[in-house]
Amino acid sequence: MRTVQVLGGGNAAGGAHVRSLTAGLVARGVRVTVCAPLEADHTYDFTGVGADHVHVPRSSDPGSVAALRAACTGADLVHAHGLHASFRTVLALSGRRTPLVVTWYDRAYADGPRAHFLRVLERRVAKAATVVLGTTSALVDRARRTGARDARLAAVSLPGPRTSPAPDDPDRLRPKVRAELGAVGRPLLIAVGSLERRRGYDVLLDAAHAWRRLDPVPLVVLAGEGPLRGELQRRIEDEELPVRLIGRRDDITDLLAAADVALLPSRWESRSPLAQEALHARVPLVATAVGGIPELVGDAAELVPYGNARAFADAVVRLLDDPGRRDLLGERGVRQAATWPTEDETVAQVLSVYDELTQPRPL
Repeated sequence: MRTVQVLGGGNAAGGAHVRSLTAGLVARGVRVTVCAPLEADHTYDFTGVGADHVHVPRSSDPGSVAALRAACTGADLVHAHGLHASFRTVLALSGRRTPLVVTWYDRAYADGPRAHFLRVLERRVAKAATVVLGTTSALVDRARRTGARDARLAAVSLPGPRTSPAPDDPDRLRPKVRAELGAVGRPLLIAVGSLERRRGYDVLLDAAHAWRRLDPVPLVVLAGEGPLRGELQRRIEDEELPVRLIGRRDDITDLLAAADVALLPSRWESRSPLAQEALHARVPLVATAVGGIPELVGDAAELVPYGNARAFADAVVRLLDDPGRRDLLGERGVRQAATWPTEDETVAQVLSVYDELTQPRPL
């Protein structure tokens, strides 16, 4: 079987999943071509796990669509990841009967006229795809409402931990990381994600006002980059908030290992990598009850309504005051993580879909 995986390169969860999926498919004898921007191959090393890589820019201009169409020639099946990559693939496969599998990892966000444009793209992709795989039940329901003829819940595992080389002894690493961040003798709260409106960091800064009254005052560390960095930094300075922006990091596992509580204040999340890594690491998580988060974490996190800064702040304070509750959530997190699909199970499920769509049907 020859498959083509199409990736736009803008979604970290999608890129990590495609690399894991590619490695598993190649190991099972499937020929894989990954169509993605050059920087995506540099980041995820698709060629290093045995795939062919074809550079296809993220744009949907005729040149990119033509390059994608050529790469898909002769494929038994094409699998596109994310909305924009899926739309380009629909254009590239126009007039062909090649089965198209689409995976949706998250909702697309925009305001004003662009929001309408994204809804049009969703409908076009959902109706054209042979199968839409959604990473949460909410995304599956959305695909069905949008016109998908076949929408299913996808098994998507969290690939290996995002970590940097570290000393063998984690007990030595924790104080070192805390010292580097400036969290000696005070609680450390960690949030990770792009600095965008949908991440809810404005609500997080509102909540940080309440934490200033604690003794000692917790330090909030936000790891990530994005268009809101300037706005958030101004608020932190003007309001004298105990918050640090540390930019994009490749040692998230180390940061979590040093944290007392992980924070996820988003307006929407599907299978949040931060939530998964926090539960794997036994780090208590305070998150908003949105999207796929309740389904993902079960009873292994403190869940609060989105946009309620008081509820978010109070949940963190309760955890900081209750070591027993933090330990309980850590134990529940490990049990919950054990219910998630492994990388092998994820590859097996996707391959079963591929076989279903490519095997000849009896007359």
